Amino acid sequence: MDSKVAEFDLIERIRRRIATRSDVLLGIGDDAALLQLPAGMQLVVAMDTLNSGVHFPPETAPADIGWKALAVNLSDLAAMGALPAWCTLSLSLPDANSDFVDGFLDGFLALAEQHDIALVGGDTARGPLSICVTVHGFIEPGTALRRDGACVGDDLWVSGSLGDAAAALSQWRAGGAIDPGLRARLDRPTPRVSLGRALRGIATSCIDISDGLLADLGHVCKASDVGVRVDVDALPASQALRACFDAEAIRRLQATGGDDYELCFSAPVELRSAVIESASTHAPVTRIGRIVSRNGVSALDASGVAWQPGQAGFRHFE
Repeated sequence: MDSKVAEFDLIERIRRRIATRSDVLLGIGDDAALLQLPAGMQLVVAMDTLNSGVHFPPETAPADIGWKALAVNLSDLAAMGALPAWCTLSLSLPDANSDFVDGFLDGFLALAEQHDIALVGGDTARGPLSICVTVHGFIEPGTALRRDGACVGDDLWVSGSLGDAAAALSQWRAGGAIDPGLRARLDRPTPRVSLGRALRGIATSCIDISDGLLADLGHVCKASDVGVRVDVDALPASQALRACFDAEAIRRLQATGGDDYELCFSAPVELRSAVIESASTHAPVTRIGRIVSRNGVSALDASGVAWQPGQAGFRHFE
């Protein structure tokens, strides 16, 4: 099949399956999309790329790749407290594999439907398997969660549990069996969009955990000009993680592993009850430390002894 025809066939295959929204004036099928931003709202834009063998094992099911490609981007919107609206998709494929595209769309569009986000454009190209998604969301002016608002004395919180995805990758790299519960967290992370929305006006800073808790907290410290003290033994762990790894391995996976896509946020001590109440219908949250004055990121065990992880998190070019 001619490569140009194959490309158009794939685009048409995608176009036939997408839902739309009233604010999409012109979607897939032209040189660009026409979109209507609601009056009085600001636009939030984020983008992430997933590469085979780096961000997911090559044998990952296409539907899981599709889900994750959108989920990691929605997590960025969640960390800003934004409401998802539109997305674009760039697919690099070794060949025009319609079965892969159909499976990919099964996962991608299932998550898109959950969050009422419309696919409005993108690109297809021949090359190594790589997926790039750009998401667009809305936020009321002055309400966005950011990295630069943490204050000395604030509590530090995290949603969900940590370490499962990194644990699954560790098992995969070791060549052994991968625990199904851990693998599910790697393949299909849950973007905490509703929690991010609920934290507006409560959290003073927020970040999603993609490269490792300690590494990502370093970004908050730099942006807010503060330090962070983390109780590594307070980090929430799933039963699957505890069943598969010893205590020290769990600490390392939770503190430095990354790929969790949970929200880590700070909030004033006097708002502890508000945090718990606001999060109660969206995701479990755990208090894991506090914001301190300009000492960078430090990790302590339950007895108050400093814990050294070796490496703070994932580094893309090492």
